Amino acid sequence: MNVPKSDLSRRSFLKATAALGVMAGVRPLEQALAQMVEPASAQDAGWMADGRLRYRRDGMAKVTGQKLFAVDLRAKDMPGWPAQQSYALLIMIPRADRIFAGLDLSVLGQEFAPDVLVDAQRVQADGVLMPEPVFYGNHFLPKGQVSPMLGQPVALGIWHDYERYREAVRRLRFNDGIFQYGAAATPPQRKPYVAARYVRMGAETHDEPDLYAPLTHGIVRPALTGPEVQWPGVDDAKHGKAMQYAGEIQQLMQQPPEGLKVFSRDYQSQSTEPAALEPENGLAWYDGAKGVMHMVGATQAPHATAAHVVSMVKASRFALHEMDYLSAYTVGYGQKEHHSFPYYVALAALYAQGRPVRLALDRWQQFQFALKRHPFDLNTSIAVDDQGQFQAFTVDMRGDGGGTMNFSPSVGTLGVASSQSVYYFPKSDLSVAVYPSAEVTAGSVRGYGTLQSMAPTEMLVDEIAEQLQMDAIALRQKNMMRTGLRNTQGSVPAGHLRIGEILELAAKDSVWTQRAKRKAEYEAANPGMLYGVGFAAVQKSFGTAGEAALALIELSPDGKLKMKHITAEIGTGTTTAQMLAAQPFLGRPIDEVEFAAQKWPQMPVHTEDKPNSTPQADEDRQSQDPYWVPSFTSPQSASNSAYYFTHTTRQAAKLLLAHGLWPAALSIWGNPFGGPLQGMPVTLDQAEWVDGKLVAGAMPPLSFERLAERAHALGLVTGVCVHTFNRRSWASAEFELDGKRFAAEIDALSVRWGDGADAAKKAAMDSGGYAFQPRVKVSYPPVHRLAAGAVYYAPCATLVELAVSSGTGKVSLLGHKTWLDCGAQIVPELVSGQLQGGVAMGIGHALYEELPLGPTGPGNGQWSFNRYHLPRGSEVAVWKAEGHVLAPISRTDPPKGMAEVVMIPVVAACANAVAHATGKRFYQLPLTAQRIKKAL
Repeated sequence: MNVPKSDLSRRSFLKATAALGVMAGVRPLEQALAQMVEPASAQDAGWMADGRLRYRRDGMAKVTGQKLFAVDLRAKDMPGWPAQQSYALLIMIPRADRIFAGLDLSVLGQEFAPDVLVDAQRVQADGVLMPEPVFYGNHFLPKGQVSPMLGQPVALGIWHDYERYREAVRRLRFNDGIFQYGAAATPPQRKPYVAARYVRMGAETHDEPDLYAPLTHGIVRPALTGPEVQWPGVDDAKHGKAMQYAGEIQQLMQQPPEGLKVFSRDYQSQSTEPAALEPENGLAWYDGAKGVMHMVGATQAPHATAAHVVSMVKASRFALHEMDYLSAYTVGYGQKEHHSFPYYVALAALYAQGRPVRLALDRWQQFQFALKRHPFDLNTSIAVDDQGQFQAFTVDMRGDGGGTMNFSPSVGTLGVASSQSVYYFPKSDLSVAVYPSAEVTAGSVRGYGTLQSMAPTEMLVDEIAEQLQMDAIALRQKNMMRTGLRNTQGSVPAGHLRIGEILELAAKDSVWTQRAKRKAEYEAANPGMLYGVGFAAVQKSFGTAGEAALALIELSPDGKLKMKHITAEIGTGTTTAQMLAAQPFLGRPIDEVEFAAQKWPQMPVHTEDKPNSTPQADEDRQSQDPYWVPSFTSPQSASNSAYYFTHTTRQAAKLLLAHGLWPAALSIWGNPFGGPLQGMPVTLDQAEWVDGKLVAGAMPPLSFERLAERAHALGLVTGVCVHTFNRRSWASAEFELDGKRFAAEIDALSVRWGDGADAAKKAAMDSGGYAFQPRVKVSYPPVHRLAAGAVYYAPCATLVELAVSSGTGKVSLLGHKTWLDCGAQIVPELVSGQLQGGVAMGIGHALYEELPLGPTGPGNGQWSFNRYHLPRGSEVAVWKAEGHVLAPISRTDPPKGMAEVVMIPVVAACANAVAHATGKRFYQLPLTAQRIKKAL
């Protein structure tokens, strides 16, 4: 998910916890379970065979049931923990229209009453406060207040034995009689979570500077003082110019001049459940005697979670001297990104009377309390001239963020800023506001607001083509973003934009070119069925405009490769991909690995972790310190692993080749000093790996083992640790190593020399066995204080054919094809898996999935998969699905983040296909059978 840089990095985490006097650490779960679960470095070597991937490196552990996920663990599994655990239950109020007067748990009797009951009064008396309450809300609703949201916890019960706990859960589930209510009431009005406006007025020609753009002039952010947004006027000192241009654009849309047509439609995108198959869960033990908190959690933001737990406990009466947070595997589609649930796990541990305690939501509670996808109401408008050229674009988005703010500000702003999809607009006025409500909190969910904004754009473009009697793909080709054009923020996307190639392929596909003929034939052969074909194309940014990462690759004397990497596995396959990412430079995948590494003595840099807010002059001054970097590392989100983390891996591998394996090869070939090589000179750029052996020019092939042995014997570089930073482009630095000066797209470097190194080099390796190499010169991309804007894009398009029953309105998918540019694929099998899963998720959003708002919605605790329609295999045309990935532009074409973009175009493609089938346009998702039947 495209998450802003609000997650705590490792260094920020250490600083925050140190300031509170706590020795704290976040470490991979498998380190704690080393005696029970094989560590990654010793896992089944069969994942590779004959240089090809057989399955994910963690695949065998998963399918054989090894305990990699937090939900599978109990206290008895944890080394050093007491074996007997307790069980906790969150009690959540199903109404937000009456004063909460208290709980009546008499239905439990004395036999099944909780051993401990924690409520708002108790945590307040003990000083246990929710971290960042503006972001997360409060732990519990106090008596005498109306709930701010449906499903707000009012208490937490703890049972010391499982059977009593299980019976208590049975008696409490669906039992609204346990809640005592006072007078009718409504939650107090609150100001919007966010309001922002992106205004761009291009010049007469696209190669001239914009007259106004968010990148250079700023985003309009009005003061939020009341329940409604009040936009500034044209006389406002800060935003007056933006509002002047916004007024001109709105006037054009409302009163278009001759030769210009304006198409404006209102759309609704629904609330949905991300449906992570591992519900929120956690296991914790607070050892009060020692002041130690042990936690096992399923979260996509382990550092933020651990730091917030520390701040929560340190503010209370409970002693805390040490925090040991174990980060397990998880898959959450963003649902486990900065949710309040882990803080209830920690709270349960504080009150569990010295026993380990497990808190896990069942599926009903997951629907009632876990984060949801934001619903949005949108007005989307496009002005187009007689030639079909887009001239102006406006979007107004109003979102429902639910009971707490969470990530609503960034979801809303990214969503509206991305609404242009794949098109170029000379003028645009894009506004968004996300409001609080009594709904379940909406937060970071796959797509991060862009699904809700780009699908309507694609639906409107399709309708414009129909009105103008133009081919819908031809209209897209006419208006697509081309390399060098600016987006709605005024940024020029990086690299070559390849949406044109995708549109060209789709335009020639027989399903598209023969859609009229296929419609006639299908409907003749299937009376009562309406056939339709729909197409949509989008592009989505990846990364957070301030990415940082670390990787270490080390070579043993016997030719084994070890890796240490900051990346963590959250279902994307990043750990498998990074092991293979080094192969182009080292000729083979990594043998032994440590992922989600948190301790980096090999890289002794420091940072304030403010990559986008430090004034440029301050950064220029700080960068003179070779130990300073703008950010230490990034959260695991925003589709950032493929491009950003892979770059780090490959830089480490490239430097190990250049300063270790290559000079070892030259010494074997007879050129130890860099002079002419037996009359046949070769250079590093000629090096390549063939059948696992290094070759160059006409030189004899050298085995990896022989090179490793020679590199160690000569004391060459046998280990490389790098730090990288990207802010819309890569930082680069110059270093001097072994008397040679070179530049690389990294900003910090440490090396390890082989066994034959001299005494001076061995003495220099004092940073975790490595020698830090101060950079001679560094170049950081400039800080953009106003609006950095997205620059890295992955384009994707989907073509759908379906049939609609004229009697029932039910949609049956007949087939779909997706085209994707993700640069160079690291692991094609993983790309295929992400593509298939994303398309299925998009089909669900388009046709089936919906959570109603209000008292009948999931906050009432009566929703699960018995009522929520997740698409089944038979409903996603699983046997008629195709995925096509563009070949990379060159052998150096980097991979692109693509896990989010593949779910978006199929939504609009389904809507456009239904319109083709029925002759009716729909503006509210999902396109359920009931809605279609009513329209027919």
